[in-house]
Amino acid sequence: MNFQNSPLTGVVVIFPKVIRDDRGYFYEAFSKQRYAAVCGDVDFVQDNVSESQKNTVRGLHYQIGEFAQGKLCKVLSGKVIDVAVDIRFGSPTFGKYFAVELSDENSAQLWIPPGFAHGFSVLSETAVFHYKCTNYYSKEHERAIRFNDPQLNIQWNVRDPLVSPKDLIAPLLSDIKRDFILG
Repeated sequence: MNFQNSPLTGVVVIFPKVIRDDRGYFYEAFSKQRYAAVCGDVDFVQDNVSESQKNTVRGLHYQIGEFAQGKLCKVLSGKVIDVAVDIRFGSPTFGKYFAVELSDENSAQLWIPPGFAHGFSVLSETAVFHYKCTNYYSKEHERAIRFNDPQLNIQWNVRDPLVSPKDLIAPLLSDIKRDFILG
């Protein structure tokens, strides 16, 4: 396993060792012991899987308070742009984003700790997206930032994005509450 730190402290791209042969491939998608160097001593309590069609944008989602989530993201099939946005007030990178391509071909994963909003866009005809969460989903603690917030200017690399009605009306970054404060 190799990893690459992003410009956002705590957000890390993970490259598992993939063993390929005539039968296909094998890789260790998670090992608490091995991933502790990147993710810390976390307990994943929920796995989520979504299938989306080309040009779909999901996000930017996060949870607050006792239900804040860290996420370990990967693509089982297809190709996406995966995005983390720093929403930690007081952080030198507050309001900045990091994007990386995740695909079934590169097998890369993205670790996003609590304090970041998360979203992705689908570049392939379809994509199956999988993420492990460090906390359970809680509707009362769920929050979002509008995917096309001009302050963020995220390059989703899709035309005519397919977005849920809820995500279309999410608040702008400038309107979110100070739920994550550093220091």
